[in-house]
Amino acid sequence: MQVKSKSIPAAGTQTSAWLDLLQMLTGIGLTLFMLLHMTLVSSRVINDAWMNAVAAFLDNTGLALGGSLFVILLFLLHFVLAARKMPFRLQEQKTVWQHSIMLSHADTWLWVAQVVTALFILLLGSAHIWAVVADLPITAAKSAVRMHNYSWFIFYIFFLLTILIHAGIGLYRIGVKWGMIQRRNRLQLKRAIFVCVCLVGIVMIIMDVLSFIDLKG
Repeated sequence: MQVKSKSIPAAGTQTSAWLDLLQMLTGIGLTLFMLLHMTLVSSRVINDAWMNAVAAFLDNTGLALGGSLFVILLFLLHFVLAARKMPFRLQEQKTVWQHSIMLSHADTWLWVAQVVTALFILLLGSAHIWAVVADLPITAAKSAVRMHNYSWFIFYIFFLLTILIHAGIGLYRIGVKWGMIQRRNRLQLKRAIFVCVCLVGIVMIIMDVLSFIDLKG
């Protein structure tokens, strides 16, 4: 009688899987936060009083400062987890670039784009967090001052685009990694994610442009 031996996953594999899961959860959390945050900031186009009321609540309850610190920690944790698979050395970057060209595979280029946008988000996100935290409490007037500046306006448009690209690719890769997106429906779901990201981006950019025009007017 033969006894079939069960394959036991290596400890390193299990650890990597848990870290991947944590990376996914922190990424989803940051994406939801950014959508809520951009909605709050853009809401000043509709009603300054509503934005000030929400901002005052966050400030009075300590959620503005406490939440900012939590988001910073979440931001850093997500980057550290993602950095496990990012090529930082020049030789590694050359190898990735050569392989991407050689393979000419769409998903490989998506991974490259996600890495590049991650580095931009790290720099731009740090600058944005510093600008906000260094000038608490949050008010519609302070937000308006930043949007009134051409440099900040371009900064936020570019920041928004990098976030949407990074989050959209991340959502797609999560679906592929965890089996929610399979070969039979990959193209359709990829297009659906692309359309959703474009719609969110168009709405947010329109809100920012309206805010800029309103201030200039």
